[in-house]
Amino acid sequence: MERYDLLYRLYDEFDVETLREYQSFVDLFPPVDSRVALDHWEEVSDELDRLKRQIRESFPAGSTFAEIAAHADRETAFTALDLFARYDRAVNALVLDVDETLRSAGQTDNEIPRETLHILTEIHESGVPIVICTGQTLENVKGFMIQGLGNELVHSGNLSIVYEAGNGVFTPSHGSETKRLLYQDLGADVRSIFERVRTRALSAAPDNVRRGCHLQGNEFNVTLKPNFETGSADAEAVIDDGLVHLIDALGAAVAERVADEVDEPVDGAAANADRDAQPVRAERGAAWARAHYAAADPEIRDVLEAAGIEPAAGEPSRSPDIPAPVASLFDEIDVAYYRGDAAEIGSLELDKVAGVDAAFDVLDVADPFALVMGDSKSDLRVMEWAAANDAGIAAAPEHASADVLSHVLDHDELVFDRGQSAKMLRTAYVMNLFARLE
Repeated sequence: MERYDLLYRLYDEFDVETLREYQSFVDLFPPVDSRVALDHWEEVSDELDRLKRQIRESFPAGSTFAEIAAHADRETAFTALDLFARYDRAVNALVLDVDETLRSAGQTDNEIPRETLHILTEIHESGVPIVICTGQTLENVKGFMIQGLGNELVHSGNLSIVYEAGNGVFTPSHGSETKRLLYQDLGADVRSIFERVRTRALSAAPDNVRRGCHLQGNEFNVTLKPNFETGSADAEAVIDDGLVHLIDALGAAVAERVADEVDEPVDGAAANADRDAQPVRAERGAAWARAHYAAADPEIRDVLEAAGIEPAAGEPSRSPDIPAPVASLFDEIDVAYYRGDAAEIGSLELDKVAGVDAAFDVLDVADPFALVMGDSKSDLRVMEWAAANDAGIAAAPEHASADVLSHVLDHDELVFDRGQSAKMLRTAYVMNLFARLE
């Protein structure tokens, strides 16, 4: 209780709000060529030092309490202390989704806020490794991380990028371990199916999907993105149609791959008469895929039903109408749907959990206790993994998917407002300051 008493004293007896405002001004002051502005910065910096000195001289371990006051408001500081009291561990890694987590199209103009970038830099400088965990391509995410955090930090050896939702891991400055292509370890059947779907993702798409979507430049996953503003009515409509197309293309590719095992004579034609059998295979494969993925994901079922498609009921891969070889491949391939944002196929073997595990291996995080931040179903898998293995805590924005919010609220209730990711990062930073008191 002594730490709680000291924290109450800190926020009741000292002008912490002014101190924090001065700290923010000093940290985020933009580079300007103005003598007047620089003089003002120096005045604020001197006053900040005075306020911190008061705290340092009034508390045991006063330097730590001065840093707590400079980085956290009252709510954040007590949340951090509660978490440290519950887990008795410092956060030794960050696992961070980007889109609609670190940045938000609606609140931050799709830029990572300067406040978030600054606290990330401070956490990194304290020795905590950062794992950026995203569905984006490597080149895209590497570019904006260098732009935001700087080339030196990104190539420090203590930052890793899990890209394409776990298909690859990029950890600069680690020699032969710098880039690990996890998808290369998948079976030949699965890899060939992805190649077949990729070639048809746009070329064989309906006109509105071909005009309204583009194929994200992935190394492995097949992802359709809208040519409209994310979340708009036009984006929602074309992604819904794109999802149906991708499911059908996947079903056709799987049916072709296992044709020798599942084909039956059609209209009197021999099963090996490929020219005659191929359209029938595609149609049957599409029906199997619709039934499987509708049973696996209620959101996908809703999209299919809205399109006038009534998938067969039942559990995924257990419908008697789906041949075993087809069901076996479906069990290795994921279909992901993000309303108004993307339709995607990926490997169920290679999700963000696999990518994070590989990143921790390269970064030598042997006993992780991570802050996991994200908003989607792919992030939920990492959160569930962390909870099941006592490997961290989870935080999500208030607009995250229902399943993500349910998980976060059931555990530590770390929900933050849209565009306010810095608040959760500050919570982790202050947790580690309390650990330093030990």
